[in-house]
Amino acid sequence: MTLQETWQSPIAPGLSFYQATVGPRASYPKLDGSRRADVAIVGGGYTGLQAAYNLAKGGADVVLIDANRFGDGASGRNGGQLGTGQRWWPEEMEEKIGYERSKALFDLAETAKHHLLDFASEHGIDIDFLPGQMNVTHKRSYKRDYMDNAEIAATRYGYPHMKFMEQDETRERLGSQFYLYGVRDMGTGHIHPLKLLIGLARVATEAGAALFEMTKAKAFRQAGGKTTIETDGGEIIADRVLIACNGYIGNLEPVTASHVMPIRSFIGATEPLDRFPTVLPGNEAVADSRFVVRYFRKSKDGRLLFGGREAYTSDNPRDITQHIRRQIAEIYPDLGEINIDYAWGGSVGITMPRQPFVREVMPGVTSIGGYSGHGVMLSNYCGKLYAKTVLGNADELHLFKELKIPPFPGGARMRAPLLFLALSWFALRDRF
Repeated sequence: MTLQETWQSPIAPGLSFYQATVGPRASYPKLDGSRRADVAIVGGGYTGLQAAYNLAKGGADVVLIDANRFGDGASGRNGGQLGTGQRWWPEEMEEKIGYERSKALFDLAETAKHHLLDFASEHGIDIDFLPGQMNVTHKRSYKRDYMDNAEIAATRYGYPHMKFMEQDETRERLGSQFYLYGVRDMGTGHIHPLKLLIGLARVATEAGAALFEMTKAKAFRQAGGKTTIETDGGEIIADRVLIACNGYIGNLEPVTASHVMPIRSFIGATEPLDRFPTVLPGNEAVADSRFVVRYFRKSKDGRLLFGGREAYTSDNPRDITQHIRRQIAEIYPDLGEINIDYAWGGSVGITMPRQPFVREVMPGVTSIGGYSGHGVMLSNYCGKLYAKTVLGNADELHLFKELKIPPFPGGARMRAPLLFLALSWFALRDRF
């Protein structure tokens, strides 16, 4: 591997704050020739790299490829919030799948959170961790739900770190009058996602995994109990394959593509808020109650990182900053003229029920993705769990495999337009 300066991704718009602040970073070669492996992994995000590290550490011969650079996808460009539990609140999960399974998934997510932080600490990866997250609501009718959420987390799920906030406290901790109530969670926090990913790639290499960037998987063939991956740099023949492409699956594998839909999400990073000390004085991250979620936080150097515009097509806006600035000013009017130093976007993989998709899509070929905006900790841990399954140590992935994840309706042609109509309707409902 070699060191490279600031990198501009060819598959995602804008130079991210994360890319601009990591300094020189390692690059990895393109695959050149055929390889044989116990396990081949397609996708160099959190899931793939964490699987590669744990498999190599366990003695497996691992080859991992990515069509671009590690971090060009969601793992290196996301909002950096860890959250708590699954994408749904535990009481919502409980209504669908019962308390026992809901509790097991909640506990798994907590284990995933601790795994991520412990992994970074153990391997000397400075991820700029800052504690705290607030979930806030823009509707008075949600007050009881938010009060119940904190109480249920403590009494039924053994999680005492959430506290309901009345209106005055919510507005003081936000430094904004825009939201009404909230839940403050001091058992979680937020990170610099690209620093974690770069460190993870380093650790996977040190464990013995063979990592290749700029190597595009083109097709799969199966024969004699083996899977061959055709790439633009050679063939890889493996006993097992992990597809970890998430929102960048494209047309590579049809079962995954029918269940995991990419949507575009965009983030802006302002100049440091030295002149605005009342904005998020406690440095917690924030996510709101809209279906089209607005999520924001302060970086370690005091910038506001604000994500709030989703697009349900593959198109990129000509000016990301215009849309982000408008939403920032709605919540923080005093920041209406603030400089936005960085603005970027990328694809997030979602599923119909907003729960992870984990399935064997061909004999010996497992696909994992569709974290639906809740993937910073879950994707890392799913990679670890996949490795444990392959190595014969456990099969905790069954908790996700058992979730009912239906395909998007309409087939390849109609699913994107239908999704656009459905999510546009929900976005309209957010306003009322």
